[in-house]
Amino acid sequence: MQEQNYPIKSWAKDDRPREKLLSKGPSSLSNSELLAILIQNGTRQRSALDLAQDVLRLGKDNLVEMGKLTIREFMKIKGIGEAKAISIAAALELGRRRQASFSLVKEIVTGSGDVAVYLQNLLKDYNHEVFAVLFLNRANKINQFEIISQGGITGTVADPRVILKKALEEDAVSIILCHNHPSGNLKPSRADQELTQKIKEAARYFDIRVLDHIIVSDEGYFSFADDGML
Repeated sequence: MQEQNYPIKSWAKDDRPREKLLSKGPSSLSNSELLAILIQNGTRQRSALDLAQDVLRLGKDNLVEMGKLTIREFMKIKGIGEAKAISIAAALELGRRRQASFSLVKEIVTGSGDVAVYLQNLLKDYNHEVFAVLFLNRANKINQFEIISQGGITGTVADPRVILKKALEEDAVSIILCHNHPSGNLKPSRADQELTQKIKEAARYFDIRVLDHIIVSDEGYFSFADDGML
């Protein structure tokens, strides 16, 4: 006998994710129920909650692993189209940014350790190298974080002209260069060192200081400034 599927709107009111969130608060919902709210509608055969459970299984029932999935990977699930996949990806990115902001609430740079934690939270889900820049004002407050380029698993290239153009647009007086090493190895390559010096020299002509170049991975971080390489 084929199992009967009941759409969420036919459930008891207290069991529906949206109504449950309104009456009991978001913390009362399971991960699958929260996802079901994002997904909104199921298919003829499966409810939004069923699809949410499929999404969680794709992420190995782990929100950290789920955050590493791409829109195309979400769309491999039957019933998850582009719009639903985009909603899930957007929610995960908001969560990532919220977590990152906790590590640097004041957004004022006081040391490499605080910045490294902030960057680890923002870049931890990338499986390829990403080169980014923090643009700071005179008070060492972060005005903007921006990913400049993305590369392959083994490296990426950043154009100093793009970085300096953005720094001038942001009225930045100093910048912090940063990139991730998905391999976990924190040792800077010769290319990393040469690029850092190239950007530092170019920035000097515009009275913009390169405060640091921080490499992050799941294992920790490496600071060019702390190591006396700037």
